[in-house]
Amino acid sequence: MEVKNLTIASKHEGQHAVKDVSFAVRKGEILCVAGIDGNGQSELVYGITGLTPIEKGQIILNGKDITKESIRRKCLDGRAHIPEDRHKDGLVLDFSLQENLVLQSYYTERFQKHGFLKFDAIRKYAKGLIEKFDIRSGQGEDSIVRGMSGGNQQKAIIARELDRDPEIVIAVQPVRGLDVGAIEYIHKRLIEERDKGKAVLVVSFELDEILDMSDQIAVIYDGAIQGILDPVKTNKQDLGILMAGGQLNKEEANV
Repeated sequence: MEVKNLTIASKHEGQHAVKDVSFAVRKGEILCVAGIDGNGQSELVYGITGLTPIEKGQIILNGKDITKESIRRKCLDGRAHIPEDRHKDGLVLDFSLQENLVLQSYYTERFQKHGFLKFDAIRKYAKGLIEKFDIRSGQGEDSIVRGMSGGNQQKAIIARELDRDPEIVIAVQPVRGLDVGAIEYIHKRLIEERDKGKAVLVVSFELDEILDMSDQIAVIYDGAIQGILDPVKTNKQDLGILMAGGQLNKEEANV
């Protein structure tokens, strides 16, 4: 996926939350976006995924311009999104687990005919994902998602998104508020996607997570990319300088 000269308006009139941002996420790599909260990360992801309008710029996926496509079309073209707020943007909390697992695919022939849902097919599919992704809940596929633990809610989102075999996975704060076991599981799944040749874009505020997972690190400050770093050749100090708006020499930061 290529992001070219992306500019997104801020909620404050006359200002921009994202300013002429460009980067590329290649197949078989994890690109982590690092930065202090509130520097345009959320707006950047909203723009890429179609949740907010883009003022100018392009989003290219496998050579195809998907900038103006609908959210559903972007999903069909191979984009998966693990959102920052799983309750607000990732799940319908008062729906059952099986209903949440088909939110991206209920309209396909596999799960509906002439507008009527195939409940047996949905149930069978949900049971398969529950086993495959180790989603634990009191009543299995009939569990109401609101009553599930945060880790299992996040596993449900990941199961739904990754099972579609996407070309790129966009994960924002994927382990926020989770216990150690869930964190390890989710990191493992994202790394597996990379190792299968998928492109993975991760937005995180945790430097340890960024340094451990990334193949490239893009540092964002005040809506602009300050530098793109090799995690093997950088450290927390260099990241901190860029995250605070400072500059490194040309050998250290390749913008």
